[in-house]
Amino acid sequence: MMPRALRRLVHLVLFCPLSKALQSRLPAIKVKYLLLAWLGILIASWVIYMQYASYSELCRGHVCHMVICDHYRRGIISGSSCKALCDQRTLTLQRCMSTSSTHQVYSGLWKERPVVIKCNIEDQMKTDGTPDSVLRQEMSLFDKPTRGTSMDEFKEMLHSFLKANLGEQPSLNTLVDRIITLADVNQDGKVSLAEAKSIWALLQINEFLLMVALQEKEHTPKLLGFCGDLYVTERVGHNSLYRLEVPHYLEALVPEALSSSLNHWLAPAWPRRARITIGLLEFVEEVFHGSYGSFLICDASPRHVGYNAKYDCKMANLRSVASEAVVRGYLRGRRCETNADCTYGHDCTATCDRLVKQCNTEVVQPNLAKVCMLLQDFLLFGAPSDLRVDLEKQLRTCVTLSGLASQMEVHHSLVLNNLKTLLWKKISNTQYS
Repeated sequence: MMPRALRRLVHLVLFCPLSKALQSRLPAIKVKYLLLAWLGILIASWVIYMQYASYSELCRGHVCHMVICDHYRRGIISGSSCKALCDQRTLTLQRCMSTSSTHQVYSGLWKERPVVIKCNIEDQMKTDGTPDSVLRQEMSLFDKPTRGTSMDEFKEMLHSFLKANLGEQPSLNTLVDRIITLADVNQDGKVSLAEAKSIWALLQINEFLLMVALQEKEHTPKLLGFCGDLYVTERVGHNSLYRLEVPHYLEALVPEALSSSLNHWLAPAWPRRARITIGLLEFVEEVFHGSYGSFLICDASPRHVGYNAKYDCKMANLRSVASEAVVRGYLRGRRCETNADCTYGHDCTATCDRLVKQCNTEVVQPNLAKVCMLLQDFLLFGAPSDLRVDLEKQLRTCVTLSGLASQMEVHHSLVLNNLKTLLWKKISNTQYS
């Protein structure tokens, strides 16, 4: 039994806000007050704990900084932002935006310019957690090319790598030259071993390869610098289509209808959303039969699409975009029982040939259909009444597009151009154009 004095103390702590007169008149309030207080404390404590646990698990920027600068000072790696990061300290990591413990993403400043800093680190499960073990794991990233590799041999390495990842393209030699120029940090016309190791490690990161291949495209964030396998890009003002993002551990508590309504309320005005949409459709055009082949969007999430202060679309995350050659290579000869077994990434799905139990290599749903599914929520609410019927009709047509080669070319372009024209006519000659 609880001692009497302790029971009185607990009673005073819990019910001191309520007067004795009120307690005697409304005895039921005591129980409700107690339950609500404890429930509030419990939820607040759980949210704080989950936030801390998520941060400590996902945010390991200090490890990135330690590993990269250690390799730089030992002459293993090089890069255009190494001095700023490790010596001058003018490149600093600030707010953690990571969604994966192995892919670190931070907002930061480089000589007072807002930037995004990205770095890959080994999974903690593969190491014993000590700094030395992390350094040992990271060393394997910079084991190619080896000492004694000539420039011609390195160019051949690059060409073979690009051919495997982008397919046989007539312009691969141009891309090789672009990569060599990027690697030559001190612009002496030569590529040192440290420079070659750094650019080779970076090319193993899908997003970096795509940023280099799509460097001249308007809707791809600009690459500003790198050091080893850490790279720096321009910061996109809004790194998601929606401003409110519910943490994964709160998704079960927050109704989807509530978060959707709040995002609709916080969203930009419809003409500005139309401008963002036109940019997103232009990006779909840019990655469809571009200079270095076709690319597939394998996770059309609103979290991957951003926009700047002028409401120009910028892809905030290219990790879910893959070359058609890579996706086809993954699917070719793959054993399957159902279509779900023939999925690359999140939703680049092909059909399963149940007779031979192997995946076909053509992805069923094209980029445009996935983007239009995203736009049904983002674009339709608040649309002008004189446009809504036509807009709904075109989006319905768009989401039913097939990825089969027989339907891709003409039909794909026609639907995309019709949608762009419809939106552009509405906002042209206005302040939003």
